[in-house]
Amino acid sequence: MSNNTSTTQTWLPFALAGLAASLVGIGLARFAYTPLLPTLIEAGWFAEITAIYLGAANLAGYLAGALGGKWLATHFAPHRLLRFMMLLAVVSFFACMQPVSFVWFFVWRFLAGVSGGVLMVMAAATVLPHVPASKRGLAGGIIFTGVGLGIALSGTLVPALIHIGVMETWAGLGIISLILSLAAWRYWPMTDGPAQTPPTTHARRSAFSPAFSSLYVVYALAAVGMVAHMVFLVDYAARELKLGIAVGSGYWVIFGIGAALGPLAAGKIADRIGFRATLRIFLFVQSLAVALTVAGSSHLTLSLSSFLVGALVPGIVPLIVGRAHQMSGTDAALQRSAWSYATVGFSVGQAGAAYAFSYIYEITGHYDVLFQISAAAIALAFVIDMLTPAPKEQT
Repeated sequence: MSNNTSTTQTWLPFALAGLAASLVGIGLARFAYTPLLPTLIEAGWFAEITAIYLGAANLAGYLAGALGGKWLATHFAPHRLLRFMMLLAVVSFFACMQPVSFVWFFVWRFLAGVSGGVLMVMAAATVLPHVPASKRGLAGGIIFTGVGLGIALSGTLVPALIHIGVMETWAGLGIISLILSLAAWRYWPMTDGPAQTPPTTHARRSAFSPAFSSLYVVYALAAVGMVAHMVFLVDYAARELKLGIAVGSGYWVIFGIGAALGPLAAGKIADRIGFRATLRIFLFVQSLAVALTVAGSSHLTLSLSSFLVGALVPGIVPLIVGRAHQMSGTDAALQRSAWSYATVGFSVGQAGAAYAFSYIYEITGHYDVLFQISAAAIALAFVIDMLTPAPKEQT
């Protein structure tokens, strides 16, 4: 018992630092914009379509961060890079306190996305090697619970702060992010230099085997399927369904509650039945949950869809991380490469869908078609994973 407690005390602070990173870089820096979107439009900060495209700027930045994170990891000590990226997210909140111009806002929303992309690539990759293999599902769940906590926090905090003012809302998000960044400051695993070296030719080649490539495609399609809820849920309920901002924000709170529970549930289930089986269950349920949004507009249907998709959005992340580690065996370079490529695939799916969905909305003026496309994308991801033969795992 004492040995188990000692082991937990060794890795748990690292996992909690990872939780803070995902909370700031993804949970707040990205998802706080969703309940803010209708308010920015109604307050006259930006025109409707401009505000929607600004929401996509963060996802484009996330792609840049995911692409650059792997390179940065070979040039900078992880704990310094993680600290800097959390502070970049903090600065982006304060920079958005005034609608200076579209370009100004776009740049800072883009940089907030960059910080989220790097944190997503680096936090788990830095922490998980310090966690016993039997606890990696749980540790991954803890790290990515920060996404859900950030969503839940934004769903409750943003509507409260908006009554004071839009500027004060951005400032409040910045202050909370600064506190979390400072709290995590001294709990990252320390190294004197870059912890990662460029991957070997073997690792790069193995990372693009059919099994790994299938995993990246599945993750990218899952990302496409998440965008409608992540970016448009509140505005869909508030303005298209004419339920009002308060009701729309309420669905975002429900989404956040699900998101706070999803990663831990995914990690615990995966530790019991395996990462691949759990991933398939999550994909199947998510396709149905997204479809519920347009199957009916009752409070029960929208609440159930919000909760389930909320749980599955961050819940899939530890499953992909764990699956990539499991398929890589003891090859650390292959583990890092696979997770990095998976994150890039995810960010390509997100950014591409965000801009495509914004354009489709500009043409049609309706959100329901976006939810239909999302459900179809996740269903396709499920089919592809089912058709992919089990790989010969590395040793």
